[in-house]
This record gives sequence, C-alpha cells and structure tokens, in this order.
Amino acid sequence: MKRNRLLCLFVATAVFVAMANAQPARDFSKENARASQEWVKDAVIYQIFPRQYSATGDFNGITKDLDRLKALGVDVLWLMPIHPIGEAKKKGTIGSPYAVRDFYAINPDYGTAADLKRLLAESHRRGMRVIIDVVANHTAWDSVMMKTPAFYTKNERGEIISPVPDWADVADLNYDNPELRKYMIDMLKFWVRDFDLDGFRCDVAGFVPTDFWETARAEVDKVKADTLWLAEWESPDLHPKAFDLDYSWAMHAMLDKVLHGQAAAHEIRKVWEDQASKFPKGTLKMRFSDNHDERRAIARFGEKGALAAQALVFTLDGVPLFYNGLEAGDTTESGAPALFEKRPIFWQFAERRLEMVKFYPAMIALRKGSIALRRGGVTWLKNSDESRVLSFSRKAGNEEIVVVINTSSTPFFGAVEVSGSFDEVTPNAADLANALPSLSLDGHGFRIFKRR
Repeated sequence: MKRNRLLCLFVATAVFVAMANAQPARDFSKENARASQEWVKDAVIYQIFPRQYSATGDFNGITKDLDRLKALGVDVLWLMPIHPIGEAKKKGTIGSPYAVRDFYAINPDYGTAADLKRLLAESHRRGMRVIIDVVANHTAWDSVMMKTPAFYTKNERGEIISPVPDWADVADLNYDNPELRKYMIDMLKFWVRDFDLDGFRCDVAGFVPTDFWETARAEVDKVKADTLWLAEWESPDLHPKAFDLDYSWAMHAMLDKVLHGQAAAHEIRKVWEDQASKFPKGTLKMRFSDNHDERRAIARFGEKGALAAQALVFTLDGVPLFYNGLEAGDTTESGAPALFEKRPIFWQFAERRLEMVKFYPAMIALRKGSIALRRGGVTWLKNSDESRVLSFSRKAGNEEIVVVINTSSTPFFGAVEVSGSFDEVTPNAADLANALPSLSLDGHGFRIFKRR
C-alpha cells in the first residue's frame, strides 16, 4: 500500500529491518521455510493495477491482453485490490484501492463477478495463475464492517483510529477480536472457493499477527492447497508456516542506494548474506526493481540503470516480479498521488524504448530455460572492482551460470575470479572481444555466461 511514501521509507530503513528481524527468543535460521509448490519456485510474477492497465481500466482490458502476457513468459498475475473503494475520507479523486469498502464485493469500475471469473478461467486455460491483494490490516471508513465496531481498534476515548496518522483514509482492524479473525478467514476462503483464485498478496502483512496468517493459511489450504501467499513484509517468522514469499525490501533499498551512487555494489552482497544467516532455510524472496510503491524504475535509474536493476531481479535467487508497463519503458506514475487518480500506462513508450521491449521476453526465456537461474544456489565471486560491479554464480546439477552487472554509469574493464570455459548467453548481446575471466561492461551493462 502507498501512503505518501511512508511505508516505502519505513521498510527501507535499517531500523525497520532490524526490528523485523529481531526474534531473540527463537532462532529462525535453524528452522525450515514452508515447502512451496514447484511452480511457485519457477514463477515470474506480473503486477497489474487494473485501473491503469488499459484504456478501459477493467478486468476485460486485462483478459484481452492475456495472449501477450503468456507470450512474454508471465506465470502469475497479481491483481491489486479488486474491491469497492471507500468514499469517506478518501484521498484524491478516486481514492486508494487499499481503502476497501467491502472485502466480499467487486469494484464496479472493474466489471462484474462474471468478468473476473472469465479473466481467471482464461488465465488458467493459458497456464497462468492469478492472485489478488488482500488488505487485512484495515478498511475504508465507510466499510460494511463498520456495522460491527468491535472489529476495529479504538483509542482511550473509544474512537476508531487509523493504523498510523498518515493513513487517514483507513481504519485499523483489531485482531484481538476472534470474531474478526473468523470473518477475515471466511472471506479468504470465499475467494478461493467461489472464484478459484490461486492465492493472495497480503498488504502490510507484518501489521497483522503472524499467528493469524498461519491459521488463515491452514484453513485456506483445506479449500485449495496449491496456492501462493506473498507477504508485503520482510520478517523470518512469516516463513515457517504462513507464506511462500516475502518482499526483499532490504535488498531493494540497498539496490536503490547503489544505483544512485550512495553505496558500494558489495553492500548488496552483505544484505544477501545477512538475510541468509537469519531467515529459515529455503526462504523464498520476491525480487523486484519497481512496483506501485515506487517511482518508476526508469525514472529513478534511467533506462540503462533500470535494465541493470531488473537483470539482477531475474538472475538472483528468489522469484522475480515486474510491474505492469515496465516491459514498455513506461514512466507514468502510479504511486501517491497518482494511486488515487486515473493514470493509464502509456504503452506507446515501447516504440522508442526498443531495448526494454527486447529485454523482458529474452531475459524471461533465459530464466525459464535455466534450472540454475530458477533453483540454483548463489556463490558470490570476487572481481577487480567490487565497489561498482556485482558478480555471482548460480549452480544446479551440472549447470553453472555466471552473472556480472555494472551498477555504475562508468564502463568497467577488469576481471572476475572464475576458472574454466564459458559461453556468453546474455540476451541480445553484441559481439564483445573479451570474456571470462577478463571482460568489459558498458555503464550499467550486464553479461551472463554459461559453463561449457
């Protein structure tokens, strides 16, 4: 959820990461993450803001585009909240989709239940899954749930409050109330049972008690076990029982700093190693360079920098995400204040950003064709300028892939500490005179190699 960048800034700070990872009474690194379905491990997730995705801004506008998304290599569609938006205390002209009026209903601007079921059926027919946002922490002020005031958190004067002051358009739900928990679990089961949904992206999951998520997951699994649960949070306790994936917020925050020249490239490795030492074994992270909580990647990093960032997303361990419009080089904002308005993606950017248009299908095809990139372990490799360049290998069975990424705008001429013979498999690569262990990279360039 986007609330004037408060959440993004909060989760991107070291204070938050330290808080989220602080579990003194329980060493989660000694535990195993819950076992996820094989398709989850191999997935490429595509985030869709239905209001902005098409000219019509509805489910049918997405359904019409499913063949393109399938050809692109998308496995999972994540639909941002599909429910009616509250009017009371709303922000902007339309309001935030994260201020939900009725969790059991569909936003009429997006279409009907039949339209959503058609989108799901057509996605399933093409082998794609669909998950939706669930905003379990709060509701709109004119929610149908306000008929039961005991569902909400109150101050000492008995007044219903917002979760934090900046989120004035929503009211906080009280998970100390067992009836609220039952209501929310029944709601989650409804969407999976009646619409055959494939899982949930859970907004600000850390604001809701972990034991609720564990119970909810167990109950929904009885309806449909083969689902994906993604937490918009980053904390070890979410992984043993509740979630398949969490947000790699700390990695994203460091990547942002590195690409802006505010930190050395090797700090990304430090974040990875720190998390590997604290999270349960087998933890899956969703990797991303852009989403609705950020300014567009191309606006933050430039076109070349945005490609470098997404190259890391597609080649590092975890499950990659890309946000609608990235594949066309779109710069139309969708975070605050545009989150509360109609700001359609400008798909025509694709006509002038051909490098980005070629990048996405080629990188996804490379990932899908490589068990090492989808499932392999990570070994960080030394190189001759680790302040600017990331280098690592991914290994699975007999396959080894080496990835080298220049996080700066200055060309790199150096070497990576690796032995053996490799063939270059960089998508759309121009002919380059040198290869491993010595190599050159353009500013924000990346190269990918496969051991012979």
